[in-house]
Amino acid sequence: MRHLTWLVALALLTLLFNNWLYEQQNPNQVLSAANVDLGTPVVLKRNRQGHYVASGLVNEQPIVFLLDTGATVISVPENIAERIGLEKGSAVQVGTANGSIEVYSTLIDRVQLGHIVLTNVRGHINPYMNGETALLGMSFLKHLELQQSGDTLELNIPN
Repeated sequence: MRHLTWLVALALLTLLFNNWLYEQQNPNQVLSAANVDLGTPVVLKRNRQGHYVASGLVNEQPIVFLLDTGATVISVPENIAERIGLEKGSAVQVGTANGSIEVYSTLIDRVQLGHIVLTNVRGHINPYMNGETALLGMSFLKHLELQQSGDTLELNIPN
């Protein structure tokens, strides 16, 4: 019985620690989208690495975004694109920090971050990206006003 108690305690501590680690990586897991005045900004907290990471939706499917003003368009890892049903378009060459690569163009029907929703947003499906995080590039961000103050970033739809 004592062993079982220790196993349960260890499992709970592991779960709590994993949740704490994920909160450090993505402090913006829950962005309210309901009952929000459209003039209210979406406020993001910077993570421990100094990046803005936030949970959002692509075509109603959950996705984790890393905001990247250096990315021309939204870039979705191929494994995520397949899972959420994005269609590969034509192959295009793009320049990255690691050189030129071939990705596939796509048109995303709906992108949502908090209560901000944009439709028909250009994107790329990137077969070289690993993991579960997409880059939220300028094809989305250029439609917003961004204001950074301290460790927060406010995103607003311009009037």
